[in-house]
Amino acid sequence: MYGNNKIANAYNTKFLGLTLDNTLFWRTHIDTIIPKLSSASFAFRVVKPFLSQDSLKMVYYSYFHSIMTYGLILWGNSHYSNIIFRLQKRIIRIIVGI
Repeated sequence: MYGNNKIANAYNTKFLGLTLDNTLFWRTHIDTIIPKLSSASFAFRVVKPFLSQDSLKMVYYSYFHSIMTYGLILWGNSHYSNIIFRLQKRIIRIIVGI
């Protein structure tokens, strides 16, 4: 209660690009990042035959890395972050050609 008004309990909210939930498990935030990073992975597969490895690295840092590292210091220690790091390994394998 705040004065005479009842404040509703929110289970998750988006604040400065981070999706925070009331337990700070970061599952909702990671679930919002996964589709963005998956589409980046597809884009890398499409443009790989046309770009050099240095150009692919430049695209990696501008597209994938910027999405992944935003708020990483907060959500990076979460149990669910392994999914994101597997996607990162997939992108690096595409760049290197393994």
